[in-house]
Amino acid sequence: MGSSSPLTRRNRAPSSVLSVFLVFLCFSASSYAQSTPVFACDVAGNSSLSSYGFCNAALKIEARVADLVGRLTLQEKIGFLVNKASGVTRLGIPTYEWWSEALHGVSYIGPGTHFSGQVPGATSFPQVILTAASFNVSLFQAIGKVVSTEARAMYNVGLAGLTYWSPNVNIFRDPRWGRGQETPGEDPLLSSKYASGYVKGLQETDGGDANRLKVAACCKHYTAYDVDNWKGVERYTFNAVVNQQDMDDTFQPPFKSCVLDGNVASVMCSYNKVNGIPTCADPDLLSGVIRGEWKLNGYIVSDCDSVDVLYKNQHYTKTPEEAAAISINAGLDLNCGSFLGQHTEAAVKAGLVNVTAIDKAISNNFLTLMRLGFFDGDPKKQIYGGLGPKDVCTPANQELAAEAARQGIVLLKNTGSLPLSPTTIKTLAVIGPNANVTKTMIGNYEGTPCKYTTPLQGLAGTVSTTYLPGCPNVACAVADVDAATKLAADADATVLVIGADQSIEAESRDRVDLNLPGKQQDLVTQVAKAAKGPVLLVIMSGGGFDVTFAKNDAKIVGILWVGYPGEAGGIAIADVIFGRYNPSGRLPMTWYPQSYVEKVPMTNMNMRPDTSNGYPGRTYRFYTGETVYAFGDGLSYTKFSHSLVKAPPRAVPLRLEENHVCRSSECQSLDALGPHCEKNAVGTAFEVHVKVRNGGDREGIHTVFLFTTPPAVHGSPRKHLLGFEKISLGKREEAVVKFKVDVCKDLSVVDEVGKRKIGLGQHLLHVGDLKHSLSIRI
Repeated sequence: MGSSSPLTRRNRAPSSVLSVFLVFLCFSASSYAQSTPVFACDVAGNSSLSSYGFCNAALKIEARVADLVGRLTLQEKIGFLVNKASGVTRLGIPTYEWWSEALHGVSYIGPGTHFSGQVPGATSFPQVILTAASFNVSLFQAIGKVVSTEARAMYNVGLAGLTYWSPNVNIFRDPRWGRGQETPGEDPLLSSKYASGYVKGLQETDGGDANRLKVAACCKHYTAYDVDNWKGVERYTFNAVVNQQDMDDTFQPPFKSCVLDGNVASVMCSYNKVNGIPTCADPDLLSGVIRGEWKLNGYIVSDCDSVDVLYKNQHYTKTPEEAAAISINAGLDLNCGSFLGQHTEAAVKAGLVNVTAIDKAISNNFLTLMRLGFFDGDPKKQIYGGLGPKDVCTPANQELAAEAARQGIVLLKNTGSLPLSPTTIKTLAVIGPNANVTKTMIGNYEGTPCKYTTPLQGLAGTVSTTYLPGCPNVACAVADVDAATKLAADADATVLVIGADQSIEAESRDRVDLNLPGKQQDLVTQVAKAAKGPVLLVIMSGGGFDVTFAKNDAKIVGILWVGYPGEAGGIAIADVIFGRYNPSGRLPMTWYPQSYVEKVPMTNMNMRPDTSNGYPGRTYRFYTGETVYAFGDGLSYTKFSHSLVKAPPRAVPLRLEENHVCRSSECQSLDALGPHCEKNAVGTAFEVHVKVRNGGDREGIHTVFLFTTPPAVHGSPRKHLLGFEKISLGKREEAVVKFKVDVCKDLSVVDEVGKRKIGLGQHLLHVGDLKHSLSIRI
C-alpha cells in the first residue's frame, strides 16, 4: 500500500486484496481451470456433513445460522469478517470471495469474477447514467434480471460469486464528480426507483420467495459520498458537512428505497466522513438507521480498506485495534480488505469489542449466504443449476443492451434536419475521438463485453462513410483540423462523435471544469463552419458539458447525448440518427455552464441556495441560475401534447383534531403524521389523469413527468419530481396516464431538522406546459 494514500477498489486496490486480484489478472483466458462452483455442505461428497444443522435446508435459516456460529472458534469467526472469507475444512466450508461487481453487467473488477475461454464475455449494458435517462423502471429491473442470470450461469462454472457490490445509488450532486456516470443522476425519486428496480432484478428469484436470493445486491456508497479527487481533496480524508435537511431530503432516499422497497441484501459504507465521523464507524448511520429504522435483512460491508483508512488516513483512532472495534460496534459486518482479519482478535483481548458483536456480524453474513443457497449443497441441483455458458451473451440479452441504449439516448437539439435520410445521404463524414471507440463505450466497473459495435460501425452499416478521428484521443492536445474540415466539406452530412472517457472522469478523478477536453471545441467549430451538409454532434460522456457554443451554432443541426452506451452503442446511435428509433431519453441531471463551477466549490455539500453569499444551490430542485440543458430535457421526432382530464380539487382541507395547536395559532406547515394523514383520512389522496396525444406522423415513446412546486416554507424545492410514466403512442394516437398523489407523502417537504411537513398554502402541479394549483389548508 502506498504511504501517501490508500489504494482504491478500482485504481489502487488494497494491498490485502491486490495480490489475489493480480494473480487472477495474470491468468490467460484459457488457463482459469476451475469449472465447478464454490459451495458448502457437499453432503454427496461427505455424508458426515448431513449431521450439521447448518447443512439442513429444512430448518429455518436463523436456526441454521445459529448452529453454524456456535461451532466456530474465535479465529474462525474472524476469518468470516473479511471479503476473502477463510474456509473451515473441518465443517466442509470452502473459502468464499465476497467481492464481485455488476454495475451494468457482470464485471471483471474485483477478484470474485473472471472470464475464460468457457465464458469469454458477458452482456455489457449502458453505463447507469444513460439507462437512468430512459426513465423506464421496467427496463431497470429487466437489466438486473439479465445480469443476475448471467452471474448465476458463470457461478455454475466456477467463474463468479453470488454477492455483487452494485448498484451505486449516490446522488449526482456536482457535475464534476468522476463517478456520476455510475449513478442514476441527481433526482432522489429517479435514483430511488432505479435503486429498487435494479436490486429487484438482481435479487428476486423465479420462485418468488422473498427470503431467497438469485444473487445478492449491495447499495453503495453510504452516504453523502460524491467527492473523489478534486483539486487535492480526496475521498479518503474528505469530511462531508451535511445538514439534517439535506441528508434526509437528498442523500438518504435512494438507500432507504434500496432497503425498504428493494429488500437489498447489503449496504456499503463509504470512505468519507460525514460531519466528522467515518461512515463505517458511525453507529447512528449503521446500527441506528440501516438496521434500526430500515430493518436491513442482510449485511453491511465497508468500502475496500475503509477501516484501514479511518485509522491510517483519517487518524480517527489511535490504534488499529480501536479502529476494528469501533467499526464492528457501529454495525459493520464485513470488511473489504484484511484489516479486521488482522486486528479483531487483539481488539477482543483488549476488551474493546466482545465476541457477541462478532457473532452478530458473521450471522448477518451467513444469513445472506444461506438465502443464496450457498449452504444447500450442489448448486447444480438447485433452482438455477441448469444455467451455464449458453445463457451468457444470448441474442436476447444483447438486444436488450441495444434497446437500453436506444431508450436512454437524449436528443438535445434538432433544428429539423433529423432524422437523417439514408436515401438522400450518399456520403457521411464521421469525425471525432470517440467515433470508433470500443472500451470507452462501456464506462467503468466494466466487464469483457460479448462484442462491440462502435458508432462508426453502426453508421457505416446504413450509409457510405468516410472517417477521421480528428484528435488522437479525447484530451486532444492537437486537433487535425485541416483534414477534418476537408472531409466534412466533401460529405453530404457530418457526424462528430466527441466527449470524454475514463481519462477525464473516473473513480479517483473528478473534473475541474465543464469544457470539452483539449481542442475538441475548436475541432467541432471548424468542422461545422466548413461542412457542406448538416452537422450532428454526438456527445459520449458520463457528466454534462458546457456546449453553449454548439447549442447556438446554426450549422450544428442536432446534438445527441449518448452517455457511455454499452457494447451495442453504435447500433443505438445509428438507429436514432437515421430515424429507425424515435429518441425518448431525458436528461437525469442538470447541464451547467462553466461559470457555475468557477464559483461553486465541489466540497460545499449544501443543496439549497444561500442569497447571503450568492451560492446558487444544486440540482434542478434548488439551483437558481442559468443552465445549458435542464433536468428532464429531451426531444422527440414527433410532437406530444398534454391535457388535464382529472385534477385534484382547488382546495384540499386537512381535518385536524380539536386540540391541535394549528387550530388556535397560525401555522406555515403541519406534521406529515397524525390522524389527518392516516390511510382513510378524508381528502388526503387524489389522482391526476393526463391525456397524452402524439400529434406527429410517426410513433414515439414519451416520458410524462409530474412535478410539484410547494409553498416557500422550510427551504422547499423550487420544483420536485413526484412521479413519471413512460408511454408508447402510434401516430395521432392518444392515451391517459394516471398518477396517484398522497398529500402527506408526496406533497410534504423535509424541514430543517429532517421532519416531513406539509406546507400550508398553494401547491403547483406541473405536467409539461400544464399547471394546476391547489391550496392545502386547515
